[in-house]
Amino acid sequence: MKIAIIKYNAGNVQSVEFALNRLGYFPEITDNPEKLKAADKIIFPGVGEASSAMKYLKERGLDEVILALKQPILGICLGMQLMCKFSEENETQCLGIFDLEVKKFPPKEKVPHMGWNTISDFDSPLLKDITVNDYAYFVHSYYAEIGKETMCKADYINIFSAGLQKDNFYGFQFHPEKSSDLGEKILENFINL
Repeated sequence: MKIAIIKYNAGNVQSVEFALNRLGYFPEITDNPEKLKAADKIIFPGVGEASSAMKYLKERGLDEVILALKQPILGICLGMQLMCKFSEENETQCLGIFDLEVKKFPPKEKVPHMGWNTISDFDSPLLKDITVNDYAYFVHSYYAEIGKETMCKADYINIFSAGLQKDNFYGFQFHPEKSSDLGEKILENFINL
């Protein structure tokens, strides 16, 4: 099983790598289009800022590579947000895989949303054996709206998409690599797709 992690100048790449190592997998971290195309599964992680991340992807042609991928690809946090069509973070045009906008949380509560939260309304093979009482770890100031591609929801200030799915593209706003047993199960489910 060849697993690739997209290298694109965003944080949390190593924590995703270590989480996969704990499951017995040794992914390659790469921005090489041919290596990405040859992988069985791809993880698109991210902690960072949308416009500079999209700039990096476009400069290397990775935006077009990602759009053409046919194998399962999992976006995490910023990776998921970049799969949407637009982000309010520096007015960024994103990849447009999910027909949703990414919005900034209104300052009604503490932002960023950071810490443990439950997810609800889930329906995806990635969430097999997950229960509504399981907690996921979030850290974000922006969120994806609810739409037809929403595969699970979370509630902080308002209800938002905690996960998205369309064809071979999957994404989570929370961090499976930091979400203990729930996250480990999700990564296993992704690998076993």
